[in-house]
Amino acid sequence: MSRRGREAFSSYHPLVNMLYFILVFTCGMFFLHPVCLLLSLSGGLAYSVYMDGKKSLRFALVYMLPLLVLTALLNPAFNHEGVTILLYLRDGNPLTLESILYGIAAAVMLIAIIFWFNCYSAIMTSDKFVYLFGRIIPALSLILSMALRFVPRFRVQISVIADAQRGLGRDPAHGNLWRRARQGMRLLSILVTWALENAVETADSMKSRGYGLPGRTAFSLYRLERRDGWALLFIVFCAAYILRGAAAGALRFVFFPALSGVNGDLYSLTLFALYALLCFMPFLLNLREERRWKSFASKT
Repeated sequence: MSRRGREAFSSYHPLVNMLYFILVFTCGMFFLHPVCLLLSLSGGLAYSVYMDGKKSLRFALVYMLPLLVLTALLNPAFNHEGVTILLYLRDGNPLTLESILYGIAAAVMLIAIIFWFNCYSAIMTSDKFVYLFGRIIPALSLILSMALRFVPRFRVQISVIADAQRGLGRDPAHGNLWRRARQGMRLLSILVTWALENAVETADSMKSRGYGLPGRTAFSLYRLERRDGWALLFIVFCAAYILRGAAAGALRFVFFPALSGVNGDLYSLTLFALYALLCFMPFLLNLREERRWKSFASKT
């Protein structure tokens, strides 16, 4: 069952949300240490499942798990680096342990980023994005906000168009290949036309309201509170400590030509522990808020 209506992290200031996701995306894409990859995937999956429930879990099992297996199998077919040779393929190229593990690591990184982006799209709404960047880069922020907002709207609108076409006997899922391709192109043409018209209407509406003019003021419900300050302090501390450790090589892990990484010293363990807290920060905040709500409800 979805819990987006009770999501606590989204109630924080947009600056907290944006800085958090920037840091998580940066670390998730550049840290190839297996521990960091697993922490990033676990945190993104836990947060996504908390918000979307069985829907997100089904998405992980039906789509992400096959993607992991496919990437792990495809990478050794094109990448033959590594010193640990398991066997030789029919074409004479070696199958190495390092290439298999690197394919798994790349797949885990991709899947983790997909889950984090799903969380980002749910938390960073268009009004938050415009609030943060509307005065700095008004035109670009409006374009990006419209683009991000159109992604979920496309999914809804294409279902509406498909239902309407199906009612007219133009179901793109039936008929021969040529007929399905023609109906699919008609559906795509209608969707693109709707998107362009909607974009023009949105731009005219924002222009008529004086968006981007010098000295324009805007009403906003967002105010920095004490909890936002503590959250910002924690995010900045994590960024400074983790990125400094990464720059010093404490999170370095090499796949080729042989597997090599850092030892489990105390400094590395503190980096992993802090990175775990960072990845699970929204999930833990939601659990704490839910526990408080249940305690308050039991007392009343």
